[in-house]
Amino acid sequence: MSHRLDLHPDRLLPVEPTIRNIARDLYASVAALPIVSPHGHTDPRWFAQNAPFGDATELLLRPDHYVFRMLYSQGVPLESLGIGASRATYDPREAWRILARNWHLFRGTPSRMWLDWVFAEAFGMEVMLDEATSDLYYDTITQKLATKDFLPRALFDRYNIEVIATTESPLDDLAYHASIMADNASGAWAGRVVTAYRPDPVVDPEFEGFAQNLVRLGELTGEDTHSWQGYLAAHRNRRAFFARHGATSTDHGHPTARTANLSTVEAEALFAQVVRGTASAEQAELFRAQMLTEMARMSLADGLVMQIHPGSMRNHNQRVFENFGRDKGADIPTRTDYVHALKPLLDTLGNERDLSIILFTLDETSYARELAPLAGHYPCLKLGPAWWFHDSPEGMRRFRLSTTETAGFYNTVGFNDDTRAFLSIPARHDVARRIDCGFLATLVAEHRLKDWEAAELAHELTYGLVKKAYRL
Repeated sequence: MSHRLDLHPDRLLPVEPTIRNIARDLYASVAALPIVSPHGHTDPRWFAQNAPFGDATELLLRPDHYVFRMLYSQGVPLESLGIGASRATYDPREAWRILARNWHLFRGTPSRMWLDWVFAEAFGMEVMLDEATSDLYYDTITQKLATKDFLPRALFDRYNIEVIATTESPLDDLAYHASIMADNASGAWAGRVVTAYRPDPVVDPEFEGFAQNLVRLGELTGEDTHSWQGYLAAHRNRRAFFARHGATSTDHGHPTARTANLSTVEAEALFAQVVRGTASAEQAELFRAQMLTEMARMSLADGLVMQIHPGSMRNHNQRVFENFGRDKGADIPTRTDYVHALKPLLDTLGNERDLSIILFTLDETSYARELAPLAGHYPCLKLGPAWWFHDSPEGMRRFRLSTTETAGFYNTVGFNDDTRAFLSIPARHDVARRIDCGFLATLVAEHRLKDWEAAELAHELTYGLVKKAYRL
């Protein structure tokens, strides 16, 4: 017998009655605020072409590495879920049945919480997903996706998304963004979709295809990308191109937070090694470190907000990487140093008030020890929200508990969802609003904040800080 699916109105709010009542009032004041999604990995093609998503599996299973990594951990072959497969070589209904049979694996996880929200709020499901309801879910969701109310732009408007940022390589032509901007200009659609500059493919010498990427960068910019000065000029060229397509930020997914401040002669010599393909692993890391400082200099000049997302060993599962490529759920957090790693950059630019660098971490031990004290001092630094593996109720609570006393609220930047799964965006933002309101309610109940201060902060954490931090 299938069980009823319902979302409790007090979910994630504190249990203690007095605090819960305060949290309810705070949440009610921000629940309907517009969504500002300043960093993520949704596909701009969705919004440019506004074509139907296809079926339940295409929308909710195949793009979501949070979901298929759990299934893979329990022995489910990725091929059976359509990962790395064309539509002609797998059965999307059977892939959905696999998810339904294994839905119990997600108990207590953020994925369960987000998807239950999507099932109930977006698609009106009233029974829980399980093997018996698998086809009901698949058919209901797939049929609704074929209607105009579930086209990408309709969903964007339905969930009151004010702006969403996607993330593109410097080698991207941004044609989909250009198409969206043309529709904005003509009045065909008012939705704001901006890009973000993610230079990893032409900054990381260990990135697959790096040599070919350098050549392509030169072709796009007309610069000599095999000379140090030409290479830097090519980045400035592409950053300006991205800014013309709405970008307000850059994003850097380096293995560590290491920075460097080499002399021009040293940087030229290192780049020559990189271009020749003879750079050692240590030299590759030094080059990435130098490029973080170079990117910070460029951000000071052009005003793009800089995001640093370090500390993930990407593609840890070599076999999965070889067979299926990047971003297949095999990225693993590592210990990350910030105090020593960022010092060369901060010695150079740390006191610049017009520079904005947002720091993220997958190493929660660094919050109170390193990140909060750094952001609580340097004018250029802000703390990004709990990220990736810690984008969860307990992760968000740990973030606030670890950072607020040292960095305060105003050295943080609100919430960003960093997701590829479009309909998880409203679900994730709702979770963040509930958790922050619960945290603020506790401070009010302990007489550490006035109720009006908590109300102001709830608005800032939901809406105000993110717009300011990302210059949106």
